[in-house]
Amino acid sequence: MALEKPFESIDHGALPMNRLAAVILAAGQGTRMKSRLAKVLHPIAGRPMVCHALAAAHALGASPRVVVVGGGAEAVRHAVLAFDPDAKVVEQIERLGTGHAMRCAEPALKDFNGDVVMLYGDVPLVEPATLERLIAARRAKPGVVLAVLGMRLETPGAYGRLVTDATGELARVVEAKDATPDELAIGYCNAGLLAADAGSLWRLLAQVKNANAKREYYATDIVALARAEGLGVVAVEADASEVVGVNDKVELARAEALMQTRLRARALEAGVTLLDPSTVWFAADTTLGSDVVIGPSVFFGPGVSIGAGVEIKAFSHLEGVRVEAGAVIGPFARLRPGSRIGEGAHVGNFVELKAATLGKGAKANHLSYIGDAEVGANANIGAGTITCNYDGFSKSKTEIGAGAFIGSNSALVAPIKIGAGAVIGAGSTITEDVPEDAIAVARGAQLTKPGAAAKRRARRKPKEG
Repeated sequence: MALEKPFESIDHGALPMNRLAAVILAAGQGTRMKSRLAKVLHPIAGRPMVCHALAAAHALGASPRVVVVGGGAEAVRHAVLAFDPDAKVVEQIERLGTGHAMRCAEPALKDFNGDVVMLYGDVPLVEPATLERLIAARRAKPGVVLAVLGMRLETPGAYGRLVTDATGELARVVEAKDATPDELAIGYCNAGLLAADAGSLWRLLAQVKNANAKREYYATDIVALARAEGLGVVAVEADASEVVGVNDKVELARAEALMQTRLRARALEAGVTLLDPSTVWFAADTTLGSDVVIGPSVFFGPGVSIGAGVEIKAFSHLEGVRVEAGAVIGPFARLRPGSRIGEGAHVGNFVELKAATLGKGAKANHLSYIGDAEVGANANIGAGTITCNYDGFSKSKTEIGAGAFIGSNSALVAPIKIGAGAVIGAGSTITEDVPEDAIAVARGAQLTKPGAAAKRRARRKPKEG
């Protein structure tokens, strides 16, 4: 069962079949991250934060999906389009606030008629189901043109406050720097995300002014503008853990911990056995089959797919790999990108694979490096075996046939082919192809000198006195 897949759809039965677009604001400089990497490209569960927002939008069926990046943010543009080639990327050259950023997205949606959901590239944990509730609230009653996502915090800090009127309806959103002492005491805070009818959204945004402490155009000012016109505005409450923003490395670490807690819970609910859940780290796209058992301190990088009945023992590291049903991995195994472990195969302690295929039932149980290689079904790789795949200039391939036996401490110098059923004697350095069912031994002849060890000790005996 998949923990989470990019672009995995959810059931939209609760929503009318209205069109939906998404705008993701990702133009912030992120100076508090103290990093050359753009803030929204810092990863959570192995995925850039902005791509979490894209995945949520795609799960909702939102199309078009528009990402607003800062001027010159080519790295963000590249990451967005690599993850979602259908996304539209627009630039906000001057950073004049969220309202201005939304207006930068408007030309990309000029022919769109439906609802627009506004997301943030640095709010990576919001669930598609929560966004579905937000959109449903916008559509639930005639005359409601806007729905705002809120959260309740004991210490609201710098978050904007959701101010309600005498009837309990949302009246306006006030930023902390512009709030009165009474407004600062409000615990119901603006999470920043909203859903709006497209026509009303663009019309209201055109009226937003920058008469505030930051001299910025706030997208949330459209709440008060809509109410002034007698239009309906609703607030939808979300769990605060879903809508945490990330502005520095402390908040990044907190968001990572929250995401890992979520992914571990999904794995357990899907029937995966985690022997020590708090020490297992998943990527956002990790997929796990039924009856998988995962030991302590296992790390999954991006692009890992695990088949049914696989056991992954302690302290193993997997990235960009497919492990077929019934395989056993680890402990202390490292599976690098481009590798595939066949059904029932074994990869043991201190074995590293890179861009390698280990066939059905094959075994590499101890202290080996298998790189740029194909290992056939039921082959056995002895302890200390190395495929010498790099000559300092280029990578070459090693092919090991089905049922071959590679003796311990062998070096296979690529490019090379070991035929099916062949046997390589322990300690060999193999530089030429070996035919099927042949035995190949390539090591120096043993020289034994009886009594030489005793004579050596006598010569080296320390002098007395």
